[in-house]
Amino acid sequence: MLIHPKSKDRPFHFGPFPLEVLPRDDGVTERERRLALRPVSRNEMHNSLFARTADHYREIFRRFLRGTVAPARAPLPAELEPRVADIKGAAYFMDASQVGICRLSEWAWLPDSEAGTEKAAQAFAVAILVEYARLPEPDNIAHGWTGDAVGAVADMRAAEIIAVLAEHIRCMGFTARGHIAGECALDLEKVAVLSGLAVRTERGIENPYLGRRFAIAAVSTDYELIADRPLHADALGPSSRGLRYWWGINGAQSGRERNRQARRATHLSRYPMETVKRVERPTTLILDDEVPRVSKRAAFFQRALHGDLGEKAKRERRRFAFKTPFSYALLQAIRALVPSQDGDVSATVAAGFEDAAANARAIKSLSYFLGSDLTGICEIPRYAWSSHKEDGNEITPYHRYAVVMLIDQGYDTMEGASGDDWISGAQSMRGYLRGAEIAGIMAEFIRGSGFSARSQTNADSDVLHIPLILWAGLGELSRIGELVLNPFVGPRFKSVVLTTDLPMDVDKPIDFGLQTFCSNCWKCARECPCNAIPYGNKVMFNGYEMWKPDVERCARYRVTNSKGAACGRCMKTCPINKVVDADGGLLTRVASWMGINAMWLKPLLVPIATWVDDRAGNGMRNPVKKWWFDHELVDGVAVAPKGTNQRNLDLHKNVDPAHKTIAYYHANMMPPPDEPGPVEVDRKAALAAASLIETPEQARARVASRGSVPLHYIPTPAAGAAKSSSGLAAESPYKSSQHDEPRVR
Repeated sequence: MLIHPKSKDRPFHFGPFPLEVLPRDDGVTERERRLALRPVSRNEMHNSLFARTADHYREIFRRFLRGTVAPARAPLPAELEPRVADIKGAAYFMDASQVGICRLSEWAWLPDSEAGTEKAAQAFAVAILVEYARLPEPDNIAHGWTGDAVGAVADMRAAEIIAVLAEHIRCMGFTARGHIAGECALDLEKVAVLSGLAVRTERGIENPYLGRRFAIAAVSTDYELIADRPLHADALGPSSRGLRYWWGINGAQSGRERNRQARRATHLSRYPMETVKRVERPTTLILDDEVPRVSKRAAFFQRALHGDLGEKAKRERRRFAFKTPFSYALLQAIRALVPSQDGDVSATVAAGFEDAAANARAIKSLSYFLGSDLTGICEIPRYAWSSHKEDGNEITPYHRYAVVMLIDQGYDTMEGASGDDWISGAQSMRGYLRGAEIAGIMAEFIRGSGFSARSQTNADSDVLHIPLILWAGLGELSRIGELVLNPFVGPRFKSVVLTTDLPMDVDKPIDFGLQTFCSNCWKCARECPCNAIPYGNKVMFNGYEMWKPDVERCARYRVTNSKGAACGRCMKTCPINKVVDADGGLLTRVASWMGINAMWLKPLLVPIATWVDDRAGNGMRNPVKKWWFDHELVDGVAVAPKGTNQRNLDLHKNVDPAHKTIAYYHANMMPPPDEPGPVEVDRKAALAAASLIETPEQARARVASRGSVPLHYIPTPAAGAAKSSSGLAAESPYKSSQHDEPRVR
């Protein structure tokens, strides 16, 4: 493949490993029937602080192994293959390493379990394996933190995946019970063998690709599926890891790529961010002394919740991102993590944290051990703190450092989507859940070591993520507006932040030539379904140089989208939304390398690259990658939606910067931070506010001549009616964070 990744034609629900080519043996079922049952216990004794913290989060997810079934069943096709794609796809989307399905016989249930009627009704099991994470190097202080936590973290992740999968099935109207190590009514080893995920040997069960380094979990259900066949013993032979595996069988992840990742130091991501140019300041102008601190009440998703955008937007705001069975299942877990974002700090400071450079290296290794895709560290500037909470109470900055982590939303799933169809909300929610889990565990560990720390998530964040992503060296501000692009995953991520006083060396901002690229590429603006992204040049807005989007249009569309859940079409169609690892297209990898290492060529190459990107069909929907059902939750029941967005590229749309108007809601047009009632937006005034806009050049000249700060940079003051945190904030179905919403800054 020159442009597209090798996985282009591989159905997503097949997973990253080529399980489909392994030999099978139906005789295994009878042999398993004769074996005595035994429960799968926890992987190891968890005595370290970090392992106990992972166990705490496992216990949170354990609450969702069982639950209430929807009162009616979802509309489903008669064929069973789409059901398998949906269930396996959901598990792989949640980062299960491998997934299999088996029929359940009575002899797979543990005799002393309290399964009750489940034994008779639940005839199928969906089993998952979660690969153990790599331990940090011995000279990395995180090695000591994680030494006995490998099994604990894998168990925790398996519990997260199974909890969400079981709730997803229940939301479709079928019974489902999750089973995890130490909390199961099934013999999980038997289930793994019967599901074609493991071979039983004298040493226990083994997987052809993972060996014995995995955790097992399963969902039992009455949802009828197609069972996989058990593996033949020969699946453990050398043929499973031969030349075809090394190259990538049937588009599966290649052995070359797995080996490449395994060779990288554990404090580095799988992407070579260390090759990107570092600079002293972000590549877009930020007037540090002029940027206003803004309240959470000013965020347009929050304004919709208060009724500022009208009754329809207020009603839909409460469900827009989680109005599908799968996204609702994710929401339940996200809500459960909020109480653990903060907590008491140990009175005893642990030894071994004296070296700031070693701390930074270890914290990054810890983040990747837990599943972060990209991590950077920065000091928190004044303006990155929100000024007021949702209830109107002021926020006093309380930490010095931010650990900023990006969670990839999944290239393959994005390829199967339009960007604003029924999987869009789940893409966001899955990123938010994973981020909340990672940052929450890290913060709890740091607090237990004697340093103050708090996770800042989409459900409850006291900081704005965008400026922190810039300062932590994870990307540059893009034409999409209030969104950062990373050189390797583009805009295809959600962010989470951990704030702390743990001393750490910080990263520098990066420059990979994005300002030149976005200045010569209008694809996101052309493809935006609500015309919210500008075609014109950058402007100064509230002290930031940016391509300013129309945040009101964006928020209204995402909240009230009737043919999908939320929207991420700009991410879907961005030319930098690519696969650039060893399995990516050759020309794509070459272009990525040149974009980072030969930036002087960008003015010449960008127009060519964007033209080629369109002609290659990047941004089109790939039906092979669509694994999910288009369902909408209405009054707790999954129904067929009235429509589904099925957009492809609009190559003939007129791109004319002079004919696109943007509404500018400056700081002085924000609602009072403590106003609980609706404050209607004044769009006419926001359109007229374009006359106040400075160019970056004008702003630089004004600052150089000691001109005064523009009055429209001064936020609307509090009205003096601040509510307690038990009032206004409690109304929100989940508290919004800046990264997933258009925010006024």
